Amino acid sequence: MKKILLYIILLLPVAAFAQEPETFVLKGKIGALNAPAKAYLAYQVGATKVIDSAVITNGSFSFTGKILNPTNASLLLDHKGTGLIKTDSTADVLNFYVEKGELSLTSPDSAYKAVITGSKINEDSKRLIGQLKPINDRAKVLNAEKKSASEAQLNSADFQNKLEAKFKELQIEQKAVIKMFILSNPNSYLSILALYSVGGPSPDPAELDTLYNSLSPELKNMEAAKVFKTQLDALRTTSVGVMAPDFTQNDVNGVPVKLSSFRGKYVLLDFWASWCGPCREENPNVVKAYNKYKDKNFTILSVSLDKQDGRNNWLAAIKNDGLSWTQVSDLKFWSNEAAALYSITSIPSNFLIDPSGKIIAKDLRGGDLENMLEQVLGK
Repeated sequence: MKKILLYIILLLPVAAFAQEPETFVLKGKIGALNAPAKAYLAYQVGATKVIDSAVITNGSFSFTGKILNPTNASLLLDHKGTGLIKTDSTADVLNFYVEKGELSLTSPDSAYKAVITGSKINEDSKRLIGQLKPINDRAKVLNAEKKSASEAQLNSADFQNKLEAKFKELQIEQKAVIKMFILSNPNSYLSILALYSVGGPSPDPAELDTLYNSLSPELKNMEAAKVFKTQLDALRTTSVGVMAPDFTQNDVNGVPVKLSSFRGKYVLLDFWASWCGPCREENPNVVKAYNKYKDKNFTILSVSLDKQDGRNNWLAAIKNDGLSWTQVSDLKFWSNEAAALYSITSIPSNFLIDPSGKIIAKDLRGGDLENMLEQVLGK
């Protein structure tokens, strides 16, 4: 089962952008706390992770730093002064954004309940998270359902497919909310970040074009938007309707296999790895589809993102999961050259290619794969 994050925009990763650092000041007031209580602030500056600390006097503390653009930050309040290294998942933490200028943080007793003022992006984020909350709440219920499922249910393709269908419904609702936010907030920096979440694991360049073009000229001129546009243009090389980029990788016996050698057949180009739980959970669906259509001009070419020292695990997974079609890999993990060619950022991921070599569908999961194959190959 592909894990659904239902993106809380606060946690979206953003590339490091080439621009001049700007100063931020964060002034906090949490109750009447005093030493040994201590505050820690973690945030990113380009590729560098910064962790700063501040003493608390009568509840007050402050941080000053440099950032390249509005960026995700976490404030951790160490009430007992035991040190950052001793904190765990129960720690008192607030996730928010830092941006240039002065921000104020206030709370009667905890970081988690703190309110940020003086920051447009945090106001926008709070509003968007509120709109996504009902969807997130339903996702938690589905995750709990999966967690409490029996082993027999977890091994049942029917159970997995029904659960996957429910998650897919939530993803569609989530996307609609985020798209409406972007279209309604063309001047918000958060709209740039939200663009990264709309695409998900299978971005549609045409859909993203519309949203990108809705941004104000000022936003489009920012480095974050320029980087997004570059990535968007790269996606066009593997979008539905274009010819699948060709590549060659070695199979399990070290024999080179070329994607274009399968011309004349429908081919599912499948990216996976032995260490990828969602991939292994999806494999029974792929096996079922292969066995049903392998004699109807259909085959599969799987590309593994395993590591060099994971070769034995790769081979064992092929055997244990019954993957009897062609398997290739350069064993370069996320640097797999075919994965880079197809802009793969998450797995499982797949592309259905027609006999002429054209991509006709992407990221077919569960029953969607069989339904698509039935459309093009018949029952």
